[in-house]
Amino acid sequence: MTDAGRFYLTTAIFYPSPKPALHSMFEAIGADMIARYHRLLGEDVRFLTGVDEHSANVERDARAQGVDPHQLIDPWADTWRATFERYAISFDRFIRTTDPDHATASVEMVRRAMASGDVYEGVYSGWFCTGCNEFKTDQQLVDGRCPDHPTLEPQWLEESNYFFRLSAYQERLERLYADNPSFCEPEHFRNEVLGWLKDGLRDFSISRSGTEWGIPFPEDPGHRIYVWFDALTNYLTGAGFPDDADALATWWPADLHVIGKNITRFHCLYWPAMLMSAGLPLPNQVFAHGFMYDVGGQRMSKTTGNTEDPDEMADRFGVDGVRYAVLREVPFDRDSNVTLDGFVRRFNADLANDLGNLVNRTVSMSGRYLDGALPSLAGATQPADVELAATAARVVGEYRAAMERKHLDEALAAMMELVGAANGYAESQAPWSLHKAGDAERVGQVLAVMAEACRIAGHLLAPVAPDGARRIHEQLGVPPPYDERGAGGPGLDALARWGGGPDAWRTGTASPVFPRVELEPVA
Repeated sequence: MTDAGRFYLTTAIFYPSPKPALHSMFEAIGADMIARYHRLLGEDVRFLTGVDEHSANVERDARAQGVDPHQLIDPWADTWRATFERYAISFDRFIRTTDPDHATASVEMVRRAMASGDVYEGVYSGWFCTGCNEFKTDQQLVDGRCPDHPTLEPQWLEESNYFFRLSAYQERLERLYADNPSFCEPEHFRNEVLGWLKDGLRDFSISRSGTEWGIPFPEDPGHRIYVWFDALTNYLTGAGFPDDADALATWWPADLHVIGKNITRFHCLYWPAMLMSAGLPLPNQVFAHGFMYDVGGQRMSKTTGNTEDPDEMADRFGVDGVRYAVLREVPFDRDSNVTLDGFVRRFNADLANDLGNLVNRTVSMSGRYLDGALPSLAGATQPADVELAATAARVVGEYRAAMERKHLDEALAAMMELVGAANGYAESQAPWSLHKAGDAERVGQVLAVMAEACRIAGHLLAPVAPDGARRIHEQLGVPPPYDERGAGGPGLDALARWGGGPDAWRTGTASPVFPRVELEPVA
């Protein structure tokens, strides 16, 4: 039995820079855990991520270096893709807004808005933040600077632009949130969106003049499509819009957009209005994640310079270790203060000590006492055995509920509850003492129960630490495939059901899956 269905997931596309930083990987890793979870359910998943290249800072930096913007951006995009691949981000497409099919999609979206009477020409004057690629009102600036990019001085712009008539969609957007509040989650970020909606919507610019970097505006090549009208359309491009009708029918509307909390205005107000204007269905949900802050309360970002290098972190913790420590230590739905020491302690406590120790002693004792041959669980009927089985069933339910809410840290905490219960079971049943007493039958039952808990924990670990899950299952001797299967797979309920493994299996050789990490700082 499988949890049949399809799931189209996107991240926000990322502003280009020479290399991703840890805060960028936070969104990508979280979205990847969600994608892998849905594959674990047996669903057919399409996962889109990539980079937003038509930003003003690319043109500015290219001009300063005396190069064509493509010469600047191509190596950056290659580095981002390589870093995402190193971090096992299981995207189906890494989109670039310079891709030809994306230009076609963006032009079509503008033309549909024009056909709906939602585009007009006007003059804009105001502040522009090149970090956000957003026009700012005086009220949005703090001491004359964008609060998200305090090191960048906003530019004052006065130019003729084309505008999108967002104000015409005030009532329809109010009705959207009245009928479907969960369109934007979590609630605390939705309330901010509702506040902007209550203040009244203002039309926004969808073109820039005086620039050659960007997609030419339909019927007026002296303008370029403004970055947000361009960037948001990437979700449609990834679903085959406008030319691949079969793909579009399969994948649109998107099931989930994962974005940072700083761009909810665009995704939760601009984007649905654009889709309404184009006569297209809305995505099912937009989920805004919080930010990682250092202990001083400053947002971790490339601009502030207080972020860790993802390659250095991967060299130290391993890719799975970084992925786990970030998502276990930092709640995905809200802001959190983090430290490198906190990551080290979390990694050592959860992975190296609790989970690693459970797997290691299960496999080691199975090899020493049973020559690796684990018996069937059918004989494991003592109260402690039944209690651990019940804990496993409850934990799987809590894990699934947390994942559906995108509370990724809570899902991982549920998995660790099973690991802790299995370690407690091992201490109470003491198979080493049973072996000394010559009770071979009970030794086999206890180790089979411990192995089954490890097997289920491995499945729950797979979305966040896929290589670690594979190695756990290999040491246990669980026959592959052992983690997410995707379309047509058995589904998580079958995989993580107590007794869902083979009737009996033979364990392999014990080896540390997550070696401890020391507390010395990264060079």
